Amino acid sequence: MVYVDADSCPVKEDIVEIASYYHYELLFVASYAHMMKENDEQKWKYVDSDKEAVDLFIMNATKKQDIVVTQDIGLASTLLLKQVTVLSPRGVIFEEKSINTALDMRYLSAKARRKGVYGKGPKPYTEEDRQKFRRNFIRILSKVEGESIGYVE
Repeated sequence: MVYVDADSCPVKEDIVEIASYYHYELLFVASYAHMMKENDEQKWKYVDSDKEAVDLFIMNATKKQDIVVTQDIGLASTLLLKQVTVLSPRGVIFEEKSINTALDMRYLSAKARRKGVYGKGPKPYTEEDRQKFRRNFIRILSKVEGESIGYVE
């Protein structure tokens, strides 16, 4: 099963395309505040607009060996403990060995923002980010399916 933190996910179409090739069930999870015209072919779950409602739903719904696409580092760290594979829309595969560093950086950035120090914000999403996501998503799904890389772009 593939869960997608869909509130601000720029690769929804890529996920549908690749997951359908590997016959994976998808569930897009979003808050009511981000409700969009539903695509009859995809399953969507809408949750309250509370700050962490999407994360809590995904955290409670996933089980070992599921796959989640999210850019939320806190959610990723929790899911890794459940042996869930987590991939960001930029193609970063979150791993236990590096998640603590990412959490530390997130904490330091939040601390600086509370003191009034603001960075430049996230880098713009690029075509290179999309291609990295596609490569790693294909790699994850083909590995789980026990195939060599079968999907050809």
